[in-house]
Amino acid sequence: MKTVFSVEGPFEVPCYQGKASRIVTEENADEFWAQYTELGRKRGCYVFGIRAGKGFTPGYVGKATKSFGQEVFTHHKLTRYQLILADYLRGTPILYFLCLPKKAGKPNESHMGQLEKFLIQVGVAANPDLLNIKGTKMEEWGITGVLRGGHGKPKKSARSFAQMMKIR
Repeated sequence: MKTVFSVEGPFEVPCYQGKASRIVTEENADEFWAQYTELGRKRGCYVFGIRAGKGFTPGYVGKATKSFGQEVFTHHKLTRYQLILADYLRGTPILYFLCLPKKAGKPNESHMGQLEKFLIQVGVAANPDLLNIKGTKMEEWGITGVLRGGHGKPKKSARSFAQMMKIR
């Protein structure tokens, strides 16, 4: 059976701003979930990143099989977020959530795992410094003008192929 995830976000993550840098504290996490209580009950995958200028950079991809509220701001995850924040003098920390549809019974963890692997691969392509440990080996192939094929304006044939295959 097909599982269709919904995208929620981006949501700004509150931070403690020190004199030299900023961090996400447990109090900031509590503040976040107080604002987005219903979202904390959902499950699926999430991406922590930075919004700077007109763009977004993914920093960490995670999976929440219990609930976002139980898994997004654990000590291990906060450590990863601090590393990301340490690399950016400017920018706003954000979270995107890819939520499972609300169904009775156990969530489809297989589909969540597949989505997490996909998001990690896409995340590494967007940011080679993505902080995930597993699944970050960059594929050694690409398609010019479509996927991992260099920079520059793609040829018309590459654009139409990507459109046909719904890659973009």
